[in-house]
Amino acid sequence: MVAVADPKLRLTMQSIEIGSDTTAIRSLDWDRERFDIEFGLQNGTTYNSFLIQGEQTALVDTSHEKFRQLYLDILIGVIDPAKLNYLIISHTEPDHSGLVKDVLSLAPHVTVVGSKVAIQFLENWVHQPFKQRIVKNGDRLDLGNGHVLEFLIAPNLHWPDTIFTYDAKTQILYTCDAFGMHYCDDHTFDEDLDLIEEDFQYYYDCLMGPNARSVLGALKRMNELPAITTIATGHGPLLHHHVTELVGRYRQWSQAQAKAETTAAVFYMSDYGFSDRLSQAIAHGITKTGVAVEMMDLRSADPQEVKELVSMATGLVIGTPPITGAAAVTAQTAISTILAAANAKQSVGVFESGGGDSESVYPLLSKFRDLGLNPAFPPILIKETPNEATYKLCEEAGTDLGQWLSRERTIKQMKALDNDLEKALGRLSNGLYILTTRLGNLSSAMVASWVAQASFKPLGVTVAVARDRAIESLLHVGDRFVLNVLEENNYQSLIKHFLKRFPPGADRFEGVRTYPATNGSPILADALAYMECEVSRRVECGDHWLIYSTISLGRVSQPDALPAVHHRQVGNHY
Repeated sequence: MVAVADPKLRLTMQSIEIGSDTTAIRSLDWDRERFDIEFGLQNGTTYNSFLIQGEQTALVDTSHEKFRQLYLDILIGVIDPAKLNYLIISHTEPDHSGLVKDVLSLAPHVTVVGSKVAIQFLENWVHQPFKQRIVKNGDRLDLGNGHVLEFLIAPNLHWPDTIFTYDAKTQILYTCDAFGMHYCDDHTFDEDLDLIEEDFQYYYDCLMGPNARSVLGALKRMNELPAITTIATGHGPLLHHHVTELVGRYRQWSQAQAKAETTAAVFYMSDYGFSDRLSQAIAHGITKTGVAVEMMDLRSADPQEVKELVSMATGLVIGTPPITGAAAVTAQTAISTILAAANAKQSVGVFESGGGDSESVYPLLSKFRDLGLNPAFPPILIKETPNEATYKLCEEAGTDLGQWLSRERTIKQMKALDNDLEKALGRLSNGLYILTTRLGNLSSAMVASWVAQASFKPLGVTVAVARDRAIESLLHVGDRFVLNVLEENNYQSLIKHFLKRFPPGADRFEGVRTYPATNGSPILADALAYMECEVSRRVECGDHWLIYSTISLGRVSQPDALPAVHHRQVGNHY
């Protein structure tokens, strides 16, 4: 093992043998706090690259450009670039292909291997001729010494150009984003499942859940392979000790998503502006409501596939395409197909992709309005580089769409519970609280009533948070919040304010008196008491997350006053 560090950025490298003639080159980013659609990261991330040396040599993926010198020094130390025969591109997202140009410069003779879409993306990016080999599902590449590589097409996991690579000799499957997680650790493999399972599921929920049907397609192709002993992922530890368990979880989660009664279609432009990241944020918001999502890249969309997807979807989300360039023709054809297949019973949302020559959202939205479609959220405008607030706005817009699409299902579920049972359940009384939090430039709040003390040592509470709450994504392990206790006979104005339906991205605290807690979250000036909390654990409980948090500080403003109590008549809704 070799580790090289950049102490200023806390960037380190790891080079370790993971199989016969096979080396993992891992770029460890210890302090990365945000990634892609601004997912919360508590444990950094890694960018994994792999070298397979038979009679011929293949490099699987590269790394993020921030690791340029560190990565190239390690690579050159492991192999003379002149001996590289193949560069396999699992997909062209910059965190995995950011150093492709550098590798081509060191090894101009190398043959680049990838899907047809990946090779097209690289041609438009590299702007120089290179040897290339386009592979299809089931194609093989013999490196010699038993290393026969088989390729599996795995589109939309999570880019349209993704391929998996299977080495028959080592029984290692290289999957890039799929089965990965944002978890930075010196341990190369998944020895301790308890440490990584929350990050594993959160990564799935954010990136793979919106492509559940594509996940199931990839799992079906994986079933046709011989035994898989190791899954070499693009992010986080490699899966070796718990392969069966974690692959099984992907299957279980994806089957649940695929069985959803309602589907939303999200159309975007990969590699154009910020379309892919914005669309992922919207898709994540939709899936939080139990609505399935199908994502499709307008850059490589087949008209018949577009038509079929629109016909099965009850909600449509479209990122504006460019109006000039080669990609614009394909994208505009896809938009025309969407408009032709759409119907008045569907809901629609549009967002700017953030490219330099995007079509305006307003004419596009007007075309859908003219067809009778209902706008599910206001058009999302991108005037500058997206930040945390932008991605949170997109997530909330997706949640609004999902809640609108699933409203009939929600009403049906409320009516389905046995009358006597719902009345009995409604007799459980609760307090009234406002949970407030701030993370960087993001702040949020929610009315909470399912709150209970959970431990003495340490002092801890549990709060039940619905999966589709906007605040849920700010309540992961390590996040901090304030639990504001409301006062009896003096809570109506606060409850009325925080029960309002806020539009995506709205300031929840406008017009409310607050002051900051030591953990940075807002304290409500009119609350009876408050407690500063830190999330210690999350437990999935059906349609809610149970958030267990430890308490560090607290104060009561009026010792003689009583807390507000909430009584319900029925127990199947708030």
